[in-house]
Amino acid sequence: MSKVVESIRSFNAGRDPERLAMKYAHLRASPFVFLRGTCHLFYDRLPHDAVLAGAPAGWLCGDAHLENFGSYKGDNRLVYFDLNDFDEAALAPVTWDLVRFLSNVLVAGDGLLAGAGKADALCKAFVDAYAGALVAGKARWIERDTANGLVRDLLGTLKARSRSDLLDHRTDRKGRGRLIRCDGKRALKADDEARARVTRLIDTFAATQDKPGFFKVLDVARRIAGTGSLGVERFIVLVEGKGSPDGNYLLDLKQALPSSLSPHLKLAQPAWPSQAHRVVGLQRRMQAVSMAFLHPIVPADDTASSCVLRGLQPSEDRVSLGAAGTSLEQVRGVIGDMGQLIAWAQLRSAGRQGSATADALVDFGGSAKSWGGDLLAAAHACAAQVRSDWKDYCEAFDAGAMALPPPKR
Repeated sequence: MSKVVESIRSFNAGRDPERLAMKYAHLRASPFVFLRGTCHLFYDRLPHDAVLAGAPAGWLCGDAHLENFGSYKGDNRLVYFDLNDFDEAALAPVTWDLVRFLSNVLVAGDGLLAGAGKADALCKAFVDAYAGALVAGKARWIERDTANGLVRDLLGTLKARSRSDLLDHRTDRKGRGRLIRCDGKRALKADDEARARVTRLIDTFAATQDKPGFFKVLDVARRIAGTGSLGVERFIVLVEGKGSPDGNYLLDLKQALPSSLSPHLKLAQPAWPSQAHRVVGLQRRMQAVSMAFLHPIVPADDTASSCVLRGLQPSEDRVSLGAAGTSLEQVRGVIGDMGQLIAWAQLRSAGRQGSATADALVDFGGSAKSWGGDLLAAAHACAAQVRSDWKDYCEAFDAGAMALPPPKR
């Protein structure tokens, strides 16, 4: 068994077999999907270049790639475009997020309408936007009225969508109520034990809220979303909200696991009460406005099984950079937005629990000419490693090495 396969199997041990089988099949699709789904392997392979080790310390999302930016409704009910996944968040050199993002741009290649030279140009646009945002020294945000291009179009679509539209898309009417649609693409049925466990967690949380009846659980299903997290305990929860049928709300409840960066971190990390507190705490710190219903939930008898609760964010609420009719200039604009968003998140969380000050980040942005080339070279090395690892994985997958026993019925 190759080291790549051994690492992937070990990292994913114990996950829900049905969704894990989906993950393994997804990883076979392309090097880009493989990179997204193997964050732990990426950091195992991270080179020890000076540009990666010597950069200022900052709070990172830890898994910066094209699919981890998206639109969402904040707790103020306005719509934003921002980093939206903090499962891997940690304190590390700021260039770790940058090299992962650049590597994914290089690996995405033709999917971004870019050959080798054009992919390098997109990487330069990203670094320029990131460094420029740091030099400005002010954390900003992107909402519908300030967005441009593809991001503006995406936010306009979400703004126009009503809650009843989302409910109709993800649930089925049953009398005067609703049930989550278990279509095998976005959701799978949850067994009685899982439903009872989720209901207990939500009931315990609801008891701490001003309107506990809002969180009355009506239905529970296992959620299918993402790539790297497939197989992790994750549920869609339908709650009473403001009343059935169209006042119901859909929530996302996901188990929080240790960051994939953990084995490689040399900087002291805070003593978080739980992994969910880490994810939620850093998401609140780094986003301009938090997602609706964002809370850590920790079972009283099992802190290792802490979960992150938030409003359901459909996976389709992302910019489709590879869609037909998309121009390279439009892609460049979105890549620039993403560079700014990473910089703003780092500025917003600067000087907190060991991270560099805003002044240090401003100076780092101003010195981009001295480190930009080295960073791109490191990204090329990482991208080449990803392609090599994916080739090894494909051979193992095609030989049946990733096969799982059928799920129990």
